[in-house]
Amino acid sequence: MAETDVLARWEEIADTLVWRRRFERAYEPGARGGRWFPGGELNVVESCLERHLPQHADRPAFHWEGEPGDRRTITYGALHAEVCALADALSGIGVEQGDRVALYMGLIPETIVSMLACARIGAVHAVMASALPADAVADRLADLNPKVLVTQDGAWRHGMILPLKARADDAIPAAAGIEHTVVVRRTGIDVDWYEGDRWYDDLVARPRPGTAAPSTPAPAVRADHPLLVAYIANRRGRPTGIVHATGGFLAYAAALHSAFSPRNSSVLWCAVEIAWLTGQSHGVYGPLTCGATSVAYEGMLDTPSHARAWDVIERYGVTSLATTFSVLRSLRGSDNAPRERQLSTLDHVVTAGEATDPDVLAWLVGTLPRDAAVADGWGQTELGGGVYFTGPTGRPDALPAAGLDVVDTAGAKAGVGTSGELVLRNPWPGTFVGIQNEDDDVASRYWGRADGAYTTGDRAILDAGGTFAFLGRIDPIVTISGQLVSLTEIREALLEHPFVADAEIVERIDRESGSSLAACVVLVGVLGRDEELTSALRAHVRERLGGLSQPRLIAYVDSFPDEIDADARREALRLLCTSARGRRIHITTDELRAAASSSPLPTV
Repeated sequence: MAETDVLARWEEIADTLVWRRRFERAYEPGARGGRWFPGGELNVVESCLERHLPQHADRPAFHWEGEPGDRRTITYGALHAEVCALADALSGIGVEQGDRVALYMGLIPETIVSMLACARIGAVHAVMASALPADAVADRLADLNPKVLVTQDGAWRHGMILPLKARADDAIPAAAGIEHTVVVRRTGIDVDWYEGDRWYDDLVARPRPGTAAPSTPAPAVRADHPLLVAYIANRRGRPTGIVHATGGFLAYAAALHSAFSPRNSSVLWCAVEIAWLTGQSHGVYGPLTCGATSVAYEGMLDTPSHARAWDVIERYGVTSLATTFSVLRSLRGSDNAPRERQLSTLDHVVTAGEATDPDVLAWLVGTLPRDAAVADGWGQTELGGGVYFTGPTGRPDALPAAGLDVVDTAGAKAGVGTSGELVLRNPWPGTFVGIQNEDDDVASRYWGRADGAYTTGDRAILDAGGTFAFLGRIDPIVTISGQLVSLTEIREALLEHPFVADAEIVERIDRESGSSLAACVVLVGVLGRDEELTSALRAHVRERLGGLSQPRLIAYVDSFPDEIDADARREALRLLCTSARGRRIHITTDELRAAASSSPLPTV
């Protein structure tokens, strides 16, 4: 499809939004991917909520379910009232257009309200995963420098309570600009209280009926005004916050939802972390923009058993499910198979965020109702989420064409069947507009290596039939449970441990558990390779970088011989660790040399 036709489609999609001032054109070429909808002005809440109120104020916007079993259904009218109340409250404590607001929360209704309240006043929100430890939160807060932090007393996860307020208190000294911490009462655990702390309920409490002042009118912002910051794997020793603009991101989210949940009567469940950008684009902004109903689930789908997933689908009549292969793999491996009636409403499943697992995909297709569609997606946080969808019943043309192509190391077009770097040749409205606190020339890293095309950093192959196969990252970043994890950051964390002299981190692929991490360490001196040390090394990484970065396997290596180059060493370690079982193994220098001499190296 020609670029002019693609831009015409994006203009049609953008015209479904509410604009205070319509844009002059869909796209204007320029640095950093150009500008989308220049001259346009809008407010997110008008497109997501207010325009639906005259006809659909009583329509459910969300069915929310907590991990302990508590439930709420929130209509468009109720959600709008809560968003306006919090927006006014945030303005009242000094939050202004352009200010950053950090949300260290699980998926509870107040998280969605906080996102939209920030958007209503033009503040920029960043959702930080509730599983992050205090050190990792501190790094992100220092990078974001928010004026306000919204968190919870505690969050439910796997039947346990994560002490979010306590972790936030430990992390806050890293960000001197935080003036207030707003705390949601969720679990009822005791929390310490400091100057500037505010209970969420007290903050949004209205005066008595008849005396409440009307909400301040929502200001319009430019289409390129920042909407949110999404943090991905650390790079160069610091968090990487991807900044998305209001107009482009909202148009992309609307298109994504319309492609896979086209009927307003449908019920979407985006079963991924709310901190993951797809949880925000496909789980919040897209459905609300289209006036649809979504399911929001707080906890983990193995609590109290894996049957929880099937119960949620049946209870709310879910028609469209978006999730990861890690979630599906866990469901397949359980003893709680779904009953036929539990999936009777499900007519579409979209997977994303991880490499396709053929075994799990075959199980899924065989488990779903016969006419249900299945699509597997590729995308990036930098691009807003999903870009390309394929699979047994997927539709690569579900969204306007991104102009995907594969190039070699010189930036020239790669041949059919040849591995290379994936690029986008067409403009894409979900493309990020900057990196938080990044002063380097971002454009040269993403658009300067392949004749102006956007370079993804992912490897891919184009087959003779025109279908792309995605082979993972070129740089040392892997996807674990749908989240990017930096192998470099894990290695650096291990090297901080006093017992570790050297380390390599490799990805293992397991049929049962999918992708997992193995830490290959050379110890200082002569130390016992016992279970206590193994647990200590895994805990060291978990406390520094969070649970997703924790290696499943610790491989104790006698040495890394100098004659083995880095690429051959990593490939040999990957092969040795993939075939291993248990939590720890021992690799001798001779075993490493033998594996390096016989293992084929991956092509890039």
